[in-house]
Amino acid sequence: MELIKQGAEAKIYLADFSEFFGADLLPGERVVVKHRIPKRYRIREIDEKLRKERTVREARVLHRAKEFGVNCPHVYEVDLRDMKIAMEFIDGQRLKELLEAIPPEERLGLCREIGRQVGKLHRAGIVHGDLTTSNMILRDGRVYMIDFGLAEFDSTLEARGVDLHLLKRAMESTHYTWFERGFEAILEGYAEVRGEEARKEIEEKIREIESRGRYRERSWVG
Repeated sequence: MELIKQGAEAKIYLADFSEFFGADLLPGERVVVKHRIPKRYRIREIDEKLRKERTVREARVLHRAKEFGVNCPHVYEVDLRDMKIAMEFIDGQRLKELLEAIPPEERLGLCREIGRQVGKLHRAGIVHGDLTTSNMILRDGRVYMIDFGLAEFDSTLEARGVDLHLLKRAMESTHYTWFERGFEAILEGYAEVRGEEARKEIEEKIREIESRGRYRERSWVG
């Protein structure tokens, strides 16, 4: 397997489907294997418990997201002995770079689709936890979400507001020249799925979260 990414909690590998599953299945098809690595600084029993819980949760999140029409990787196998998930490899263009390279109208169209995907995710009672355009891929004209390692089952308005607030902050940092109009398009797409009332609620919550942040900054300076 080829190591393609290493984070604090897991190593991500790219592997051949038939080699990984030990059979001549789907030749040429590739899979992503996410391995939650042991942490030596943790007590072994606690480490295994945490890794197992997070592996199971991520697999369940992906399964439920699929059921609600979210474009995300299909889970092929969950190995709770080694804490690995084998999932579909989404081969496409990362939106972080793509959005900067396309005309404004096309860009806003993709932002509206991002909003629709986030709306479906929230409708499923899931928050992604790391909504950035680095974790979104365009494949065959469809926007896919990836990297659900921080995702949670949480249907509260607070959690959904934080999810979209983080996306807004990430866009402000990465796509600062047009992020305001882009985020507006995301909210338009979100409303198509969740309705205008839900959009108003989430916008209010985002403003509240932003005001809390400003208050903390003033308190720190003071």
